[in-house]
Amino acid sequence: MSEKDSEMSFLDHLEIFRWHLIRAAAAIMFFAIIAFIYKDIVFDVILLGPKNPDFPTYKALCNISRFLGFEDAFCLTESPFSLMNISMSGQFSTHITTSIFAGFIVSFPYVLWELWRFISPALLDGETKLAKGIVFFSSLLFMSGIVFGYYVVDPLSVNFLGSYQVSSTVANQIGLTSFISTVTTVCLANAIIFELPVLVYFLTKIGLLTPEFMRIYRKHAMVVTLILSAIITPPDITSQVLVSLPLIVLYELSIRISARVIKNQEKNKS
Repeated sequence: MSEKDSEMSFLDHLEIFRWHLIRAAAAIMFFAIIAFIYKDIVFDVILLGPKNPDFPTYKALCNISRFLGFEDAFCLTESPFSLMNISMSGQFSTHITTSIFAGFIVSFPYVLWELWRFISPALLDGETKLAKGIVFFSSLLFMSGIVFGYYVVDPLSVNFLGSYQVSSTVANQIGLTSFISTVTTVCLANAIIFELPVLVYFLTKIGLLTPEFMRIYRKHAMVVTLILSAIITPPDITSQVLVSLPLIVLYELSIRISARVIKNQEKNKS
């Protein structure tokens, strides 16, 4: 930290933070406007993609089904439901909120970078280099969670919930807002879950978590993982296994990260 930074008042720091927030918000709005303009791509290709039988995940499951000799058991030939809008401003409001959501997702690395620029003057030289790595890996994990949620969890959830019927006399006509909310919430939930290694790193850094604690409660963590998988996926074993495996890998990776942090702290003390 420089002498100039140490002499800055609280209001000075608040003013600097305000400008970082303004730039981050401007980036979000910039990409939100682009998403708003290119609504055909955002909706028809991306958000409504998990509804279509030609979605890559359904094609992959169909190929796996045929390879295993189950013929077309896992193939989706037609959409099990239709979408509708029952509100006068429903499509317009959905267009706006979805565009803002898309703007946040695309600009997330920049938003994180602005946050790093704000806190970096208060860090030591070694911590500054490490913080740069945190920004990169946090963005990578966040985007990985989005991709995993979109290509794995969303298709399974959409197909199950959209085709589930309590009676053959009740047709599934899903509201547009409900469908978009499901797709985006699942993606965002997975993105947050994928940030587990970063959370573990900071908790270990401040002494609230140790690798020994994580190893002792590994079985409990597996149970929590299965519960999370059951919440965000359809109630079938295949879907839960597909979702729980990455979470287990992230947990084991977090243990290694925690152990590495402890090792570096002990090395610096000696």
